[in-house]
Amino acid sequence: MPASAWATLIISGLIIAITGVGLLRVILHLRHVSRTLATLTGGVQAIAASTSTVPTVVPSVNANLKPVRDFCESV
Repeated sequence: MPASAWATLIISGLIIAITGVGLLRVILHLRHVSRTLATLTGGVQAIAASTSTVPTVVPSVNANLKPVRDFCESV
């Protein structure tokens, strides 16, 4: 085999190896971003659950205050 063929094989092997390492790094970065987004989504859902809107609580508060309202109306 001529030297130019060996050089071509070596250079193409290096290019393929470097490209493979680059793609592996991209995959690892994307996995890290995916985990971070999953954690962020969980945190946002926890905040949304702890800061629920008032209308879900209003009927129960009104039911608890009905005796007080009735007493105030009778006075």
